[in-house]
Amino acid sequence: MFSTYADVLRIHGAWRFSLAGFVMRMPMSLVGIATILSVKAEYGNYSLAGAVSAVNILVSCLCAPQLARLVDTRGQRAVMAPAILVSALSMAGLAAAILAHAPAWVLYLLAATCGATWGSPGSLVRSRWAQVVDTPQRLSTAYAMEAAIDEFCFIVGPILATVLGTAIHPVAGLVLGAVFFIAGGAVFFAQTSTEPPAAPREQGERRPTVLRNPVVVILALTYVGAGTMFGANDVSVVAFTQEHGAPGLAGILLAFFAAGSFTAALFYGSRTWSQPLWKLFAGGILLLAMGVSTFLLARNLVMLGVVMWITGLTIAPTMTNVNTIVARVVPPVQLTEGLTWTITAMNVGTSVGSALGGRSIDASGAHGGFLVVVASAWVMAALMVIGLPRLRRDTTGPAAAPRVPDGEASRPAF
Repeated sequence: MFSTYADVLRIHGAWRFSLAGFVMRMPMSLVGIATILSVKAEYGNYSLAGAVSAVNILVSCLCAPQLARLVDTRGQRAVMAPAILVSALSMAGLAAAILAHAPAWVLYLLAATCGATWGSPGSLVRSRWAQVVDTPQRLSTAYAMEAAIDEFCFIVGPILATVLGTAIHPVAGLVLGAVFFIAGGAVFFAQTSTEPPAAPREQGERRPTVLRNPVVVILALTYVGAGTMFGANDVSVVAFTQEHGAPGLAGILLAFFAAGSFTAALFYGSRTWSQPLWKLFAGGILLLAMGVSTFLLARNLVMLGVVMWITGLTIAPTMTNVNTIVARVVPPVQLTEGLTWTITAMNVGTSVGSALGGRSIDASGAHGGFLVVVASAWVMAALMVIGLPRLRRDTTGPAAAPRVPDGEASRPAF
């Protein structure tokens, strides 16, 4: 299994930008929980804590695709090196403002600035993989490895935030996130040999958003459903553990979910799959929906942990397929934007799911929250089915053939 990953990591510069990208992505699993913990600790108000975190996420959703469009036209380093520096300084400033008990509007402003300049570090890494690999199978392997790295971040990040919050202070997670951002970004953007070339627009050229591509719209809508499911699941698990007298185990159960996905990512990327990409995507979505439906049957923490781990096995392969589809159907000069829209759709869904799940839990307890999870999962599956004919056509027809730049007939471009 690991020889497959070693093969892609031996590509010139690959392990360096992938490792730096891992460090640069660590804040995504630290900042949300650290913000909530630190605001609650200093202000004693969950409503304010949730609102500050929500502002960060929502502003990021609005601005990340715009930053991605700039990256595609001007280059990763030119756009995101200064942006990530501003984001990291805003993150550190938010920690200082919380400690100083600054007015709420200051917290909102710093959280918004952090989100507006955050961008999508994962899309930057995946764009580089599309630049350096030479076969579709290697790209799938690389994307599966990056999905595993994402899940590892979500396993380790909340643990770091809570441990540091207990041992030092809740704002320590925000400070550590800023350090990760600056350190990872400095190393990542210093590697210019693997950076995708910028594609500036010619005078008078119009380059419409990738959202005009029906396949991207299908994937984005599906990801909104998936994000709603994940957002509702997070709050439902917290409610479930509280109802069973073990609120401290919520993070462990969510880590089980991520651990299942991590395991599947490593296995999935190490194999060559003969099935068409659209079938792999559709099968993953259906298995994920069926898996979360079993959450309603869990009667204790052990049962929930088991079904969450099993269901988690479907997540990373599905995300890998989505990224691979985007790389096939989006023009290379707009790949960063295409990858960013799916992540943005997921974040929008997560915010919606947290709100819907919270309201349902207030009315019906953890079971009500899991009903939202299951409903969201099947809405996601329905959206996939509606868009499947177009997705099948665009990933198997001539339009899906690898695009080979002039003078590089032996190297498919994605």
